[in-house]
Amino acid sequence: MALTPAEHGLLERIDRSELTELLQQLVRHPSPNPPGCEASVARFLAETCGELGLRTEVEEVAGGRPNVYASLGPAGTPGLLFLTHTDTVPAGEGWTHPPFGGVVADGRVIGRGAADMKAGIAAAAIAIATLARSGIELTRPVTLAAVIDEEESGMGVRALLERPGFGALAAIVPEPTELQTIIGCRGNCYVDVEITGRSAHAGLPQEGRNAIYAAARVVEAIRRLHDGLASRRHPLLGTASWSVGLIQGGTSTAMVPDRCRISLDRRLLPGESGEEAQAQIDDAVASLDLRSDGIDARTELLMEIPSFALEPAHDLVRGALRASIDAGAPERPVAGWTAACDGGYLMRHARIPAVVLGPGSVVEQAHRPDESVPIVEVELAARTYALYAARRVGHVTP
Repeated sequence: MALTPAEHGLLERIDRSELTELLQQLVRHPSPNPPGCEASVARFLAETCGELGLRTEVEEVAGGRPNVYASLGPAGTPGLLFLTHTDTVPAGEGWTHPPFGGVVADGRVIGRGAADMKAGIAAAAIAIATLARSGIELTRPVTLAAVIDEEESGMGVRALLERPGFGALAAIVPEPTELQTIIGCRGNCYVDVEITGRSAHAGLPQEGRNAIYAAARVVEAIRRLHDGLASRRHPLLGTASWSVGLIQGGTSTAMVPDRCRISLDRRLLPGESGEEAQAQIDDAVASLDLRSDGIDARTELLMEIPSFALEPAHDLVRGALRASIDAGAPERPVAGWTAACDGGYLMRHARIPAVVLGPGSVVEQAHRPDESVPIVEVELAARTYALYAARRVGHVTP
């Protein structure tokens, strides 16, 4: 649809240089997880949002690990939520630019977290600040929630959900989707299998109970479980999956290993839970009858991010897609995402509809050396967020 003069004026107020500077500063406050050190970037963000005219609140979730909430508009009623996270994966090796330098080159901001998802934080913060500067009357609040621990166990979003009176009409999660409107995500959970045998001298292996041999049988059972998932395909998200990511076992080459741990990744479809995935592993292990060989195996569910999906005709989907196109983003069809994100918690635990829509690429940039994001995409994201918020919860004078 054509922009009204007031909408056009709103978008013109978004300042690319201000966005770029904010994103650079966010990158320059390292927040790798593990170990989980979001305090510096959280303090900076809270101070910045306050200077931008937003109501800010800092909530300590764990020691030195705070969530930040920045809002505009009337409090005490459900409104529009931008759900972001301040943690990043560690920098790792292989960089040709300083990982926390926030360098600008070839129209991109480079640094760990630039795409995942400090660009989304910057775009949402400036979008809300632009609403304030424009004097648009909001009928409901617009809130930026910048939470901790998305990359690990989701402590931040769970703390958000437990806040008294928490609620929202709808949520946009500014993860890096190259500005494509994502209406569903696979979920994710981690399950560990701890296998216990009996140690012995390697010269007399029959006196021991080899936990690594038992683990090999468990791994093959997991491969069969994964193959069996191919028969169930979600029309938007494809199939679920099992993946063995880590095996740790043994003490010495000259000893029969009495312990082995297998760490598993399970991608979930809507309607599946981590507990159900753990039960699948329990059943598979039980079928191997390891106890008859003197082996014990126990499973532990370490983490779960729920899966979710919205219908393409949902009001949030249509409104966010329309806003992105009207704001100047490429016109692309809605899609599903193989990655997981905190939006699943909103959908499952609070029945808050969510879409994922943000600058940068999760496939080509996130979690890699020289992670970067195109500045033009950050600006288009901010324009999209401001326009959608104005249309959803604002009175925009023609």
